Amino acid sequence: MDVRTFTVGPVAENSHIAFLPGRGDAVVVDPGDEAPRLLQALQALELDVAAILLTHTHFDHVGAVAPLARATGAEVWCPELEVPILADVMRYVPWPGIGPYESYDADHTVAGGERLELAGLEIDVLFTPGHSPGHVAYHVPAEQAILSGDVLFAGSIGRTDLPGGDTATLMRTLAALLDALPEETVVHPGHMATTTIGRERAANPFLAQLA
Repeated sequence: MDVRTFTVGPVAENSHIAFLPGRGDAVVVDPGDEAPRLLQALQALELDVAAILLTHTHFDHVGAVAPLARATGAEVWCPELEVPILADVMRYVPWPGIGPYESYDADHTVAGGERLELAGLEIDVLFTPGHSPGHVAYHVPAEQAILSGDVLFAGSIGRTDLPGGDTATLMRTLAALLDALPEETVVHPGHMATTTIGRERAANPFLAQLA
């Protein structure tokens, strides 16, 4: 699996284009902003969009959903608990001067436990709450990769001081991920650099209490 990451928007969010070379289609995970830039990248890669997958619906992860869906015809998978937020994006933007972004009515919902077959990839949806109530991650076991949203970062973890965040829940989520995923699993996070489960288990100071 090839994953191209584009850091977009006012808070440097990572939007991912994931695809199998030679197939001609891709999934886009968390298109947060700069829709023209993402569309230009897809055109340059000669990729159609099979699906738009959302880990959660904070504004920085969904700002380009509506224009990208409209331009590509791709359907959108959204965490079930956060569908109302996607449908009224600007109501949930916590700071002035951000946006405006278009709302979107999700085409599909996910809650964890589903297996999606999209763009030639078998993707397991994991329920990973804590940063937000309905947060999910997208695990691709055959490719030893996870698109983790804002749960786990290189040397850090997701913040829990936004509405719906809960530290105890996030730590339970992280413990479950560390227990379930092999060390070589590549983590493509919603912010900052790519990492691995093994690297974070060994060196992430926020995970030391889980060792």
